[in-house]
Amino acid sequence: MPGVNAGLSIDQSRTAIDVPLALQSATLDLTQFGFNASVDKGPWTWAVALVHGFGRVDSSRNTGLGIASAAYNAHIDGALTELSYFLNMDQSRIVPKAALEYVHAATGSFQEVGGLNPLMATGATVERSRILLGAEVGHYWIVDRKVFDLSAYGKFVDNVEQNFSSVTVSLGPQSITLQGIGESRYGADAGASASLSLSNTARLYMNYDGKFRAALQSHQGTVGFELKW
Repeated sequence: MPGVNAGLSIDQSRTAIDVPLALQSATLDLTQFGFNASVDKGPWTWAVALVHGFGRVDSSRNTGLGIASAAYNAHIDGALTELSYFLNMDQSRIVPKAALEYVHAATGSFQEVGGLNPLMATGATVERSRILLGAEVGHYWIVDRKVFDLSAYGKFVDNVEQNFSSVTVSLGPQSITLQGIGESRYGADAGASASLSLSNTARLYMNYDGKFRAALQSHQGTVGFELKW
């Protein structure tokens, strides 16, 4: 229908983690299924996205007398709804946005095998709800029938609810219980992107995304090529 869009997506990724000073490493293989939809009404846009993911974690630890390894499952569910207003000024734009996000993630328990003094740990769950308020600004140029677009965004983040379960780690008869650590209540997200549309079906892009919290900073960059048919 006019002004209504819907889409499905699937993503397969692998994350490698290496802690050389602790002689530990791990891999996370994650498969995610997503659904998104949006409704446009003049300058207003309401969008929603749903994600379900499941994966497997494989870890190894050098104990000095062999490798202790473990494998366990993980899953994640998320939902996001966003309302935005598009202000168009010739080839520039300002888009105020307000969003509500919910995420629930869990990892299974594990028992290491091999090495000296293998560990055992209970599963863990994380649940978070947050509000995001911000805006995107952008401008595009048309050069030789190609569209070059620059944009940047900033968001205020309020983690209104965070629940982290404790994890009990056991080594033989001894055990210790650790409480999960969450983000600070308030923070900010910021980023920028550059896109060059080579044709109606091909595009080059670069993205930067940063997260800034009281005791945490995260920086991520992406370079890609997109082909549509």
